[in-house]
Amino acid sequence: MRKKQIILSVTNDLETDQRVHKVATFFYDKGFDVLVIGRKLKNSQNLSRLYRTKRFNLFFNKSVLFYTEYTIRLFVFLLFSRKSVLWSNDTDTIIPNFIISKLYKRVLFFDAHELFPELPELAHRPKIKMIWKKIEDCIFPHIQNSFTVCQSIADYYKELYGIEMQVIRNVPYKKDIRSYQPISIPKDKIIVLYQGAVNVGRGLEQSIEAMTLLPNAMLYIVGDGDVLDQLKKQVQHLNVQQQVVFTGKIPFEDLPRYTKVAHVGLALLEHRGLSYYYALPNRIFDFIQADVPILARNFPEMARIINRYGVGITIDANTPSLIAKTIQDIYNQQHQYTLSSFDKAKEDLCWEKEQCILFEALKKSGLLN
Repeated sequence: MRKKQIILSVTNDLETDQRVHKVATFFYDKGFDVLVIGRKLKNSQNLSRLYRTKRFNLFFNKSVLFYTEYTIRLFVFLLFSRKSVLWSNDTDTIIPNFIISKLYKRVLFFDAHELFPELPELAHRPKIKMIWKKIEDCIFPHIQNSFTVCQSIADYYKELYGIEMQVIRNVPYKKDIRSYQPISIPKDKIIVLYQGAVNVGRGLEQSIEAMTLLPNAMLYIVGDGDVLDQLKKQVQHLNVQQQVVFTGKIPFEDLPRYTKVAHVGLALLEHRGLSYYYALPNRIFDFIQADVPILARNFPEMARIINRYGVGITIDANTPSLIAKTIQDIYNQQHQYTLSSFDKAKEDLCWEKEQCILFEALKKSGLLN
């Protein structure tokens, strides 16, 4: 019997996107023929996945030209591909997926990883922001099957468009953190870790400045992004080269080697729009799986998890002095973060449980028995 084929599309290079990988693996395990489409960048590494992948080589990788080229390439590819199900990740892939789903009467799932028009990169680009908002205005009221990463975003879209997005949090697989070989670190330092996209509004500038107040600390920035070069210049300017380590992009399979050595994990997003204010980044759950106390902003979704399970501290402002003081406090009070708190959180906040929501949605749509 011919397998049902699902095509998942996203605009990144697939290397570090844990959510897309988990969803693709779920479908693969359920017997689907899975194809994940992304794009190839200059520094993209080879991929090894159980499912098939395809990455477009694009002429443009920034600005409206990138989105236009990607949209056209994806539309043409989907037009001539065999597909039973389409899975669109975020607003920047929705146009071709929506059109093809209507033309061929295919099941379409949409997964909102964030509030796309509210991204901080669009805060000072009102015309571009308006375009993305108009796209959502035209398409979202007609989407039948949709998911998102937290309840706040689901509530936002329900109020705006009357749609019921199901919440599937970006939680990781259960991990035996002891099985990972840790990276080599100085033994007499407080190890502070940021892992994720190195983009604007992540609190990284303030965290680097906080190192000037914490001579006994080292900050590891694991990831790549738009402000990486700017941050490296800041490190040189502040003369903290011995305290800040840039690792570059690390495959998510290797991330636990870094996560497990940290004393404090950072999630210090800035209030630059509702997308960050409502954020519930997967690094929160990665830190929990590794028993690492979290320092995060006091935003509703992150605070709900941290306060419920007692796995960290939230702060109201991203000032270097407050960041430095709270890092030191967490380090000094490590004994207060009991393993029992983390064990409960790890048991509740894992993909093995969260994927049941996806399973029920597929049963309801008739794709699974």
